[in-house]
Amino acid sequence: MVTSTKFLYWILLGFTLLWMGACSRINKKNTENPSTVIIEPKEANPVEIQKPDLPKPLRLSAALFDRYLGKLQGQRVALVVNHTALVGDTHLADTLKALGVNLVKIFAPEHGFRGNVDAGKKVSNDYDERTQLPIVSLYGDNRKPTAAQLQEVDVVLFDIQDVGARFYTYISTLHLVMEACAENQKKILVFDRPNPNGSYFDGPLLQPGLQSFVGMHPIPIVHGLTIGELASMINGEGWLKNGVKCDLEVVKMENYTHQLAYSLPVKPSPNLPNDLAIQLYPSLCLFEGTVMSVGRGTDEPFQMLGYPDSRMGDFSFEPRSIVGMAENPLYKNQTCYGLDLRSSTFSKKFTLQYLIDFYQKFPNKAKFFNSFFDKLAGTSVLRTQIEAGMSEADIRQTWQADLDSYAQLRQKYLLYPD
Repeated sequence: MVTSTKFLYWILLGFTLLWMGACSRINKKNTENPSTVIIEPKEANPVEIQKPDLPKPLRLSAALFDRYLGKLQGQRVALVVNHTALVGDTHLADTLKALGVNLVKIFAPEHGFRGNVDAGKKVSNDYDERTQLPIVSLYGDNRKPTAAQLQEVDVVLFDIQDVGARFYTYISTLHLVMEACAENQKKILVFDRPNPNGSYFDGPLLQPGLQSFVGMHPIPIVHGLTIGELASMINGEGWLKNGVKCDLEVVKMENYTHQLAYSLPVKPSPNLPNDLAIQLYPSLCLFEGTVMSVGRGTDEPFQMLGYPDSRMGDFSFEPRSIVGMAENPLYKNQTCYGLDLRSSTFSKKFTLQYLIDFYQKFPNKAKFFNSFFDKLAGTSVLRTQIEAGMSEADIRQTWQADLDSYAQLRQKYLLYPD
């Protein structure tokens, strides 16, 4: 009887020691891995649960009122904005007006304050009924604010959505506004927004002598910067006229990285209606320096290519007049043949392949390019390379050294992780 009792005692002691050892191993694992939380229910074995690594929500500059409202207090403020300057679903002008900011005027870029003016079409001065503010066009008689237009202004606030391409004219407007502020001793605040093509940079750099409103800076076609980072680069590198520097302050976003996928809440300009068009834009805009149509005059521009010749492809479309998008598009009411890219799974990259393919296919090569191409490309070399029959890989090698130098320059002005 005593022997049996001792035997039972040793068995229970053994089980107890085994259980304590298991607990010890679990606690040791928890110490080594802080992301592991131990939940010990009363009637179950210990269970390991990983803490969820939830990303922090993106917060746009315009919504960070505590960052900038104090700087606007008691100041006469001019806005450089269009329809993309939103705080949630409300326009920035309406938001600031409701918060008591002393707004005195609005400067409007290409496509106008409401974003409904066709590309290249003159924007007229206007008046906004809702805010009761005058709208001064920066895409009409002058593209740069005059001293008279800034006379009753203390602070200029810039908030326009960019798409990350050198020939997108909103960044040219930014440049000229910064220049005017520097020349007239006005402070400029730039509200930052995500770059939907900001995860990479690529293409030839703008060469001296080819500066225009579709290319003002020695940067590649896809520059890989937010508009706030680009503003800092323009100012820091002395690219404003006569090397002047403006009193610039960039209001940063929160929780943004250059790899963050961002779908724009509104189309940034009339002919970039969706994410695919925005991704294709850096590659397809070069076709506006050729005889080819990029689909202006359709509901899905920058997602197709064509020319009125059935030898150019099996896909066809017919440009038509669309008010607010393309009132007089290239090849209006003519059937164009070419390539449909609307269903493509386009990865974010810049490519010359479409351009090379259509040049090789075009029957009268001497008429394929027009005088606008070199301005868009930022160099005359690219056109001659394509005419000479060079492959995309070989062409890329010729701009790689410049791109490597730009990578170092870009690193100096990054405000967000790559």
